[in-house]
Amino acid sequence: MTETWDLTAPLRQAIEEAEELISNAPFIRTEQDRLEGYDYLAGRIRMAMQTAFDYDLDHPLFVNPTHQFSRQGLDNPDAIYLNAFLREGVEYVVRGRRGTTSDLSFQVMGGHYSADAAAASLMAFDDRELDVKDDGTFEFSYVAEPGAKTMIVREVFNDWDIEERGTLTIERPDTLGKPASPLSRDRLAKKYDVAARSLVGSIRTWFAFPHFFQYQEPVNTLTAPQSTPGGLASQRSSIGHYELDDDEALVITVPRCDDCAYQGIQVGSDWYASTDYETHQTSLTKAQALTDPDGLMRFVVSEQNPGIANWLETTGHRTGALMLRWQRLERDLGPEDGPRVEKVPVADVRDLLPHHAPISADEYAARIAARQRSVARRMIS
Repeated sequence: MTETWDLTAPLRQAIEEAEELISNAPFIRTEQDRLEGYDYLAGRIRMAMQTAFDYDLDHPLFVNPTHQFSRQGLDNPDAIYLNAFLREGVEYVVRGRRGTTSDLSFQVMGGHYSADAAAASLMAFDDRELDVKDDGTFEFSYVAEPGAKTMIVREVFNDWDIEERGTLTIERPDTLGKPASPLSRDRLAKKYDVAARSLVGSIRTWFAFPHFFQYQEPVNTLTAPQSTPGGLASQRSSIGHYELDDDEALVITVPRCDDCAYQGIQVGSDWYASTDYETHQTSLTKAQALTDPDGLMRFVVSEQNPGIANWLETTGHRTGALMLRWQRLERDLGPEDGPRVEKVPVADVRDLLPHHAPISADEYAARIAARQRSVARRMIS
């Protein structure tokens, strides 16, 4: 009689538990919210399988777990995220070729984000600390310190139209050239178990995370620039959340920062994830945004189209998250560098932004077409 293996049982149970969490999320108000929840669940399942199966601690590589089909942690629409899992005390060699993106940064995390706390950042630096050759190539070694679990790489685009990503690899000199261990029942069972725990854990984490930070702030406000929790040494962020009726808008005013390579703003969903940044304008960088003659950028967050270039669409979400980021800073930021927020009727927006010439439906469609092409060119899925 053939022996029955039920290695997938933990994952099946985890999917059922995850579906319960999604379907009973406290912020679901509409059928669209629920549909987006199930789409979010698909991305979480995809991430969990990738986390469990697409790596080998003996033969490390960078994987891309966060992209437009697997959104999490208020992911930045301007960033490509790469993760490699580490083993303490082991030497790693990272090699690459620097692209033309505005920022390339590295971070080593101790532990993982959880529903209780942010992961600890053990080390963070950007490519300014590397010896980048004239041809753009670089190489560095790192011995994983006590507690090191993950190396995260962020490659960030300020101008989607012209910047090009680079290449990156990671390897262990002590295992290079050696074959991978053969599959075994125990090994596969462990992978399915890891996938199960990753799935439920990630959903619980990102349900809880914004309540540590975003939802500690009054609605329709944004903080002064501050160090990003668990983030990079050269990054500052401003966080908040909005609640708007269909005929209301937030006008967010922030100085254009010329002392950083990247500055961006985005709208996120109650799932604490990016919203559709490919076929909607839900984010803008300083390269994409209109800057007024006084050096300020004025963004309008609303459901209705105010007919201006700096519109950030809420895509049917009455509530959601807001975030501004500054990266590769050459100086620290103060409150005067941060945003001001005013809630106004959508009908008043054009009078409040006299330097913003109206754009037509065809012009806006062209902006969306450019976004679609840029996301496809990045190939971040």
